[in-house]
Amino acid sequence: MSLLLHISDPHFGTERPQVAAALTDLARQQRPSVVVLSGDITQRARRREFDAACAFVKGLALPLLAIPGNHDIPLFNPIARCFSPYANYARVFGKDLEPEHESPSLLVLCVNTTRAARHKDGEVSATQIERVATRLRAASPAQLRVVVTHQPVHVIRQKDIENLLHGHESAVRAWSAAGADLLLGGHIHLPYIRSLSGAFPDLPRELWVVQAGTALSQRVRGGISNSINLIHHRADAPELCTVDRWDYDDQKAAFQLFESKALLLDRHTRHSG
Repeated sequence: MSLLLHISDPHFGTERPQVAAALTDLARQQRPSVVVLSGDITQRARRREFDAACAFVKGLALPLLAIPGNHDIPLFNPIARCFSPYANYARVFGKDLEPEHESPSLLVLCVNTTRAARHKDGEVSATQIERVATRLRAASPAQLRVVVTHQPVHVIRQKDIENLLHGHESAVRAWSAAGADLLLGGHIHLPYIRSLSGAFPDLPRELWVVQAGTALSQRVRGGISNSINLIHHRADAPELCTVDRWDYDDQKAAFQLFESKALLLDRHTRHSG
């Protein structure tokens, strides 16, 4: 059994300490195989914010994959943004901006979609798309194949269209053909799960989007509390996985299971072209 804890947009500098403590408790109870932190780790990419993030992830004491979000690049320091945009990030999370995790039942591929030349928009390049597709094509049928970006590849509200990842259409089609199962993202602080076969009717394989809300920040949106995802997968049942969404409950001062959704994973090519 593999268990993936998906955290996004904690925005250290605006975090709620009681929520951070509750999330640490949940992680210790659940003991996930790996924690995926899909960007916007800090509010303004300041050293003290990264220090707070560092203390939090050390407290989890779990294997971690992290990618930067647009907030993790300096906004008000143009020199740093131009010449060393990831300096503070790398000090805590390392210089590898696209880490990977692989086990017999899990393959997680991270993609750095931030660009110093863009304010908040994300972008995926043809080189990144092909790198991920190559790794996916080599995956085992028993593995849950997960790709992580910060900006979303699919949105459910009209006002979020401007937040779509640049290059997402090419990425979705290529990664579907290569065998991806789940695309994890954040950025818009809105948790949801959607099949992409409706938005992309020509997909070679079914592909699921799993978005996370803000894990720790005061900057909640849409009346939804802080939330995270726990994703379960078993190598002996490779065609299935379960995504549990946990929301923070202020009255109980703890994360509570909000909903659980079983996903049928596509292990067959549906179109030959």
